[in-house]
Amino acid sequence: MSIGERRATQSADVAIAMNIELLLIPVSDPDRSRTCYQSLGWHLDIDHSLGDDYRIIQFSPPGSGCAIMFGTNITAAAPGSAQGMHLVVSDIDNVREDLLRRGIAVSDPFHDVGGIFHHSNGKGITAGPNPDRKSYASYITFEDPDGNGWTVQEITARLPGINGDARFTAQLSEAVWRASK
Repeated sequence: MSIGERRATQSADVAIAMNIELLLIPVSDPDRSRTCYQSLGWHLDIDHSLGDDYRIIQFSPPGSGCAIMFGTNITAAAPGSAQGMHLVVSDIDNVREDLLRRGIAVSDPFHDVGGIFHHSNGKGITAGPNPDRKSYASYITFEDPDGNGWTVQEITARLPGINGDARFTAQLSEAVWRASK
């Protein structure tokens, strides 16, 4: 297969960009949740209501392209049922100290003994950040007042191609293919 044919095949495989912009968080008391997320230092984007039976509150974490929304009558999910939402930071120790200063109950750092991703059942994880401080390998957790669970993951260097642009992966693949010839 020629480089031109390979390029045509790869460009057909490139996915259309889709960005996660909003997560709905089920809560029981919108005002209590607003206080919680405001205490995290997140930006209040919207607090809008139509009467007593509909309200939306939206916050964006600093530096994030994705926001969260909660309120009254915007989701049928049970309060506290949102679990495993991930925040990415470059220094987990500093973020943990900041959360504690803000009055947020946060777990001690932990890592997966396999070095890739934590187990939700608590097995295969051990206390402390990853001993080699590998990117993607150290975590802390916290919950909002309803028990919606957040995981904070330390990422200090992104893996190749994980930048939201599938073309990068195709270009990297083509460069590796050319180098092998």
